Amino acid sequence: MRSGIDILVGTPGRIKDHLQNGKLDLTKVKHVVLDEVDQMLDMGFAEQVEDILRVAYKKDSEDNPQTLLFSATCPHWVYDVAKKYMKSKYEQIDLIGKRTQKAATTVEHLAIECHWSQRAAVIGDVIQVYSGSHGRTIVFCETKKDANELALNASIKQDCQSLHGDIPQKQREITLKGFRNGAFKVLVATNVAARGLDIPEVDLVVQSSPPK
Repeated sequence: MRSGIDILVGTPGRIKDHLQNGKLDLTKVKHVVLDEVDQMLDMGFAEQVEDILRVAYKKDSEDNPQTLLFSATCPHWVYDVAKKYMKSKYEQIDLIGKRTQKAATTVEHLAIECHWSQRAAVIGDVIQVYSGSHGRTIVFCETKKDANELALNASIKQDCQSLHGDIPQKQREITLKGFRNGAFKVLVATNVAARGLDIPEVDLVVQSSPPK
């Protein structure tokens, strides 16, 4: 960064640290890209993002950086926040259209109602029926605690490992490599695994509770 770079990719917290420590100069930034903007502006990052962009943006200036916002979902409030950083004549590109329930026709969707105390046993049965002992399954949980408890639950008969934010990056990479290579068959994860992962030939995906 000291000798000059073309592209910087970073999390808001780390970029803000470098700004505050005087190691980063954003006054000449030409393009700003926010990926997963609905998450970025909703998960407590909004203040950090504003602090960072305040350095590069001048009110009503024509020389402000080009701003690109990417998101799989764009609630109305995202547009309200986006207007702070974008010119009044911004372009909106929609790759989904009005088909909001677009899903692969080859995928079967099932909802199973059960008491929370029965959930592990039901998930274990579902894995046996739909994925068997040789297929691959990803189970998504709401919290790290849920992921750890479910991964260790005796109801899941297959080899199983967990993946969440408390696991060090190096171990996460080892776990993902093992899952890709078939070293174990069931991955129990929080939404840390839901973004940007490409794992082929997963037979079954389970949401252990409805997404909030």
